[in-house]
Formats: sequence, structure tokens, C-alpha cells
Amino acid sequence: MSASSTARRVAATVLAAGAIVSAAALPATASDRGHDRHPRVEISRVQADAPGRDDRSNRSLNGEWVEIRNTTRQPVNLRGWTLRDSGNRYRFNDVRIGGRATIRIHTGFGRDTRNDLFQGKRDHVWDNRADTATLRDDRNRTVDTESWGRRR
Repeated sequence: MSASSTARRVAATVLAAGAIVSAAALPATASDRGHDRHPRVEISRVQADAPGRDDRSNRSLNGEWVEIRNTTRQPVNLRGWTLRDSGNRYRFNDVRIGGRATIRIHTGFGRDTRNDLFQGKRDHVWDNRADTATLRDDRNRTVDTESWGRRR
């Protein structure tokens, strides 16, 4: 066997080993960043306990909200995405969130704007003491969750 064929075999073995190591490391890297096919959108804040009395007035209902932030520079269309807890679900229509922008999803009624969306609920959605808000993409994959308190 010549020196050049030995060198080629060694190089091929090293390249193959590198490909295997890279392939094994890829899922962990991808999961750390979220879904590579979707820009990074996250739940940035939750106001579960509306200021004042929880009297189910529209003012009280809109005092609870979830804030969603697009951390990328590119706009994202949230059509078909959902925001939910264990018993409620809000489905986004044709909503675009700009690059580095934030929107709030309020519980009660109101006129949707670029920065504020309204679920149109007549009762509070988010439990003041303990709950989990889950943001899912249009393929029902969990993009982000935010939990507070302790569920019994």
C-alpha cells in the first residue's frame, strides 16, 4: 500500500468521524435555539393578575395580558399560531409582528392594533396564583412557555 492511499484512508476516516460527531451534536444545538425553521419568538412577559378588582369588567379583563416578542430582525407572520393555557386557546389570524417588536394579547374586548390584540373573552383566562402560557406555532409545536406559581 502506498503512502498516498494510506493518507487518503486516514483523511476519509477523519472526515467520516467528524461528520458523525457533527450529526450527533446538531439536535442539541437546534433545540437550544428553538426551531431553526422559525424565527425566535418568545413570551416575554405575563400580567396574570389584572390591577384592581377582578370584577370581570372589560377594563379588568384587559388588565391581564401576555406579551410576545420577536427577537429577530425579520417580521414573522403568526397566522395559525396559538396562545393557550390548560382550558383556553387564542388563535392568531393574519398577525405580523415586526422585527424586534412586541405585541400584547389582552383577554377582553377591544380593537386590534399593531401592538395590542384582544381575545374577546368575558372571563379571566390567566390564573393569578399559578398557570402556564404556551405559545405554539402553526404546526402545533411548542415555541415557548411561561409558568408562574405552583399548580396543585
